[in-house]
Amino acid sequence: MSDSENLVRMANNIAAFFNADPDRDAAVAGVANHIRSFWEARMKKAILAYDAQGGEGLDDLVRKALQVIAKEQA
Repeated sequence: MSDSENLVRMANNIAAFFNADPDRDAAVAGVANHIRSFWEARMKKAILAYDAQGGEGLDDLVRKALQVIAKEQA
């Protein structure tokens, strides 16, 4: 499994947990907060770059959370 595939799997697992929240904004915030708080800087950089290149396989909730994180870093 490549690094990108592993990051996608990990991010999608986070999204699977937060998908149970009916409040979509809260779910996006939960995914973003988890990635911000628990992922190493290189992992965050890699998943943001992967998303910027199309983000194939990423859950929609992850993609929205990454947009939030990317805006914060801009």
